[in-house]
Amino acid sequence: MILLSGVALARGARSLLADAELRVHAGERVGVVGRNGCGKSTLFALLRGQIQPDAGHCELPADWRIAAMEQEVAATARKAIDFVLDGDGEFRALEAAIAGAGDTELGELHARFAAIDGYRAAARAHELLDGLGFTPAEREREVREFSGGWRLRLALARTLMCPSELMLLDEPTNHLDLDALIWLEDWLARYPGTLILISHDRDFLDSVCNRIVAFEGGTLALYRGNYSAYERQRAERLAGQQQAFDKQQQRIREIESFVARFRAKATKARQAQSRLKELERMTRIAPAHVDSGFTLRLPCHDRVSTPLLNFTRATLGYGGRTVLAQVDLGIMPGQRIGLLGANGAGKSTLIKSIAGELAPLAGERNGGEHLRIGYFAQHQLEALDLDASPFLHVQRLSPLESEQSIRDFLGGYGFHGEQALATAGNFSGGEQARLALALVAWQRPNLLLLDEPTNHLDLKMRHALTLALQEYPGAVLLVSHDRHLLRNTVDEFLLVADGRVTPFDGDLEDYRKLLESRARSAEAPVAAAASTETNPRTDRRDERRLAAERRERLRPLRQRVADLEHDLGTLHAELAAIDAALQDTALYDAGRSAQLQELLRRQGALKQELADCEEAWLAASEALESAP
Repeated sequence: MILLSGVALARGARSLLADAELRVHAGERVGVVGRNGCGKSTLFALLRGQIQPDAGHCELPADWRIAAMEQEVAATARKAIDFVLDGDGEFRALEAAIAGAGDTELGELHARFAAIDGYRAAARAHELLDGLGFTPAEREREVREFSGGWRLRLALARTLMCPSELMLLDEPTNHLDLDALIWLEDWLARYPGTLILISHDRDFLDSVCNRIVAFEGGTLALYRGNYSAYERQRAERLAGQQQAFDKQQQRIREIESFVARFRAKATKARQAQSRLKELERMTRIAPAHVDSGFTLRLPCHDRVSTPLLNFTRATLGYGGRTVLAQVDLGIMPGQRIGLLGANGAGKSTLIKSIAGELAPLAGERNGGEHLRIGYFAQHQLEALDLDASPFLHVQRLSPLESEQSIRDFLGGYGFHGEQALATAGNFSGGEQARLALALVAWQRPNLLLLDEPTNHLDLKMRHALTLALQEYPGAVLLVSHDRHLLRNTVDEFLLVADGRVTPFDGDLEDYRKLLESRARSAEAPVAAAASTETNPRTDRRDERRLAAERRERLRPLRQRVADLEHDLGTLHAELAAIDAALQDTALYDAGRSAQLQELLRRQGALKQELADCEEAWLAASEALESAP
């Protein structure tokens, strides 16, 4: 068990934690959330023993091995496969011992080697690299030949290779594509140890975690359940504050008014549907993000062409090398498209060709008369002038614009007051990403191209971007591994695979099933060759029957979990109302003693009921997860 007691942490003169308490049991899977700069990575340094608390105690089992993902990888001449194998230190030590041992020692060393699964170490390393998108040829390349993002993938593979009782992952999904992200979720589901991870990807947190630790007001708050459960619990608490409630109700009225006015108009139908998606999630998301501080605006040029852009039998690539062939694609005003496909399949080639950065090798690319493209890619961060402020960046684009309008716009992206005049070179990666996104938005495009826009953005900024894209009236083409962003902002998908661009008739769950089907197809020949028996194929009708029986068997458990979640929400809301009532100073007058005592009695009873309900919910959830 991990135990933090009365922990205080500071960075320079700034306090990160004061008197923080935390208890993490063995085998739990914990997501750590909080705004950028709140101290998440500092907490990891504490758990790794790299720093000591300024006050209090941090205790971990002495025999636990810790695997932690590094955020920087040196440009070494080590081959990628060897770099990953180095993650298993015991394997490397025994390998060296066997190489230098005499005959009398070999038997014992080989026994120890077999006990740690050393004979399969190379196979395990190849499986990790394959899952993270490295081709067989790339696994033999030197680490220094890879870009920064791919080196971080190697760092992740090396961490997964390390035997451990505790795994610490700091933003493991930032440089993954959707295919690798889905693979990582499946791998972590099988990890037997205690997992603590920092992530700004809500779907990833939902899939992997059963606890959430949130940095709140200089302390640590532990929530049971995944990220969605955390949002519900926090939203219910914040909804007790009148300001949060009023703000939410105003937003609901705005959405309902928009939908009522424009739902029947073809030109606004997609925007109306996006508002409805927001409204469906409003009761739990909006209050949880009422303090986000971001109100992004994505202005759109008021003139459009139909189509905005058109490719006819185009061959796309670079340096004479064909990546995509026979591309026929038209982008219409207001269209909202998500790109799916493995890393290296050609998504970036397509988006760069749409942006005009790559000319077609053959065929035609025709842009409309009023086409205005806004293109956000990771190289936009490299194009920032690190000696210039956000204000100067925008002023260079529009020298005649008033100072107040520029400041108002930048404020929505989190650059308030003096920060609007600070130099970009002193910004974090998330702040630089916000600035790059603001510069794209300032130019009022009618076709917005976004290539992994959420890298480096925290959850509050991602939420603000999602809402801004829902309101944006222009066309959107989006590449992202953030499934929440895709699910809530695009209406259709294109699949980039096998050198082609084709419509994908399905949603993200269908895409996951496609990936799983391909993985099974790839494994089938290997399994058949390794097996000495012929396994009978199960009739699909039997599979469907067994699946239906399992669903029916699990129905009472699922209902039990749902009922307990409802009870938890009711208890949280009542407890929040009592806590708010106890803030009334008039309640402590002598004449209201009986009322005060009754509130305190009810508060104590509710806390006990809440604890009992949480334990019951935990037991039911674990029973559901472990059910055959």
